[in-house]
Amino acid sequence: MTKNYILQTNPFKVPTTDGKTILEHFGHATSGNANVSIAYMVAPAGWSEPPQTPEFEEYTLVISGKKQFTIAGEMVVLEAGQSIKIEPNVRVQYANPFDEPCCYVSVCMPAFHPDTVHREEE
Repeated sequence: MTKNYILQTNPFKVPTTDGKTILEHFGHATSGNANVSIAYMVAPAGWSEPPQTPEFEEYTLVISGKKQFTIAGEMVVLEAGQSIKIEPNVRVQYANPFDEPCCYVSVCMPAFHPDTVHREEE
């Protein structure tokens, strides 16, 4: 019998150098899917990354903690249970300047890819 689903029990752990945990459940690294990527992430307290202007739309759902977004110059802080959608080709910087880790789920459409994130040099 052919299964009509894929159960992900072994997500790909994306190598990072900034202390953030990225577990891609579906996307380029796990399944070669270029249409969507879904990742569970943990940003440690005090974490931030350089601004970027991705070619994809990104949805974020905060599970615990807080996450700070600077979107086209406007600062937005999400707390647990809140979500946001950021349109493609918008400059955004992600950070967790708070005292506790932030756990969240990220969905990118089309899928996240290093060639389309356009992260600025530090």
